[in-house]
Amino acid sequence: MQKLLSYPISVIYYLFFFLTLVIFHPIQWVCFNVFGYQAHKKSVDALQFCLMRCANILGTRFTFTNPHQIDTNQPLIIVANHQSLHDIYPITWYMRKHHPKFISKIELGKGIPSVSYNLRHGGAALIDRKNPRQALPALMNFGDYIETNKRAAVIFPEGTRSKNGEPKPFQTRGLEVLFKKVPSALIVPISINNSWKMLKYGKFPLGLGTHITFTVHKPIKLSTFVLDKEMLINNIETTIKEHIHP
Repeated sequence: MQKLLSYPISVIYYLFFFLTLVIFHPIQWVCFNVFGYQAHKKSVDALQFCLMRCANILGTRFTFTNPHQIDTNQPLIIVANHQSLHDIYPITWYMRKHHPKFISKIELGKGIPSVSYNLRHGGAALIDRKNPRQALPALMNFGDYIETNKRAAVIFPEGTRSKNGEPKPFQTRGLEVLFKKVPSALIVPISINNSWKMLKYGKFPLGLGTHITFTVHKPIKLSTFVLDKEMLINNIETTIKEHIHP
């Protein structure tokens, strides 16, 4: 019965979702080209808020638990598990004061209103997974940008999303590059639960009444693990996965 009900509600959701992307595309363009980075960032923050309100049409709720006082004047490396695209806009909204920037596949850098523009102009890293000669320099430049500008790099080390909530093994290469290029970073592990349920039927219809939770764990100073990055990665992976409940 719920799946049957989700068909018309999903149509309404997608209508508002794509309308939001289309409306914010020219807003971003004007903000970026006329007023600069700070105005563009505010337009992107507003976009994330509106995307969350679109998800409310499906009965989706978001709980973001962060009991930690995290300094905004230092670079962050936010490490999280990945379950769906619905992981992205809540992190961008709730961590907005830290200027989160994502590592994304290069294909998303064109063709999607608002999203592609922000990826190209907002400080993200666009990676061609099939071309290491492009991917590694892009990731290194991204790390330099994060370190210099004290932004927050967001990385999903599983490499691809989990379709059933079961976490996948972490791929360490991206983390290792960021650790090298952002030496003053604070590592912020986040466990995400239930966003995969939005896509439990596929892209259409969408799941109804999903409660997506984000749990921010105690931040870790990268400098305290200078001599043992492998142990650090293992600790991060263990911490995140201990709080995932498929």
